[in-house]
Order: sequence, then C-alpha cells, then structure tokens
Amino acid sequence: MRKQPDRQRSRIRDRLEAMRSRAEKSTSWRVPVAYLLRLVNREGEVPVRARLTREDLVFLAEAREEVTLLANAALQILDLHHPKPSGGLSSDPDNPLRRCRACMTRWPCPTFRAVAHTLDP
Repeated sequence: MRKQPDRQRSRIRDRLEAMRSRAEKSTSWRVPVAYLLRLVNREGEVPVRARLTREDLVFLAEAREEVTLLANAALQILDLHHPKPSGGLSSDPDNPLRRCRACMTRWPCPTFRAVAHTLDP
C-alpha cells in the first residue's frame, strides 16, 4: 500500500507534466505578439483573425490559472528556503557560513539553486 504523500507527489508531478506538455504542443506567441501590439486600437483591442490549433486553445484556456499556481508555488518555496546564520564560528567573519532555514543544508540549498537556475538563468 502506497503512502498518501507518494500519491500526492504523483498527482502533482502528473499535473506539472500535463502543463508542460500543453505548453510544448501550443504555438509560441512571442513573435506574433510583437506585431500585434502595434495593432492595438483606441479601445485597447486588436482586431485580427488568428489561426489557432486545438492545442493552442487548450493551452490558452488554462494558462492564466496554471501560471498563477506555479508562481504561487515558487513564492512559497522561496519563503521556505532562505538563508539563516549558522551560528557557528567562521574563519571569515565577513562571509559567515549560512544554512537554509527549511532543509538546513549549506546555503544556497539545492532547492533554492533549482528555482534560481530555472527562473534566473
């Protein structure tokens, strides 16, 4: 019998993989947006006809909520994983050893490094 945290982790992983899959299947709007921004009219709208695939529509339907969820998760991770002084003696008083408040590994901890690597390349 699997433990509850394993099922929860599996559900979360499945959801993240589905989000990534939808994003990878949809069309990037980076280039068209640069052009479309120049077409904004007085009402703040862009009167255009766009060709959207089924994958584009599925992605766009969920994108706002999914980005919000991921941003909230990243903020919670940053709130949990931040440095604290280790409290021990240091050979370099100007750069004392610090540890992560959540996982107690040396700062920067692997969790913070993973978030930083992803969001601040």
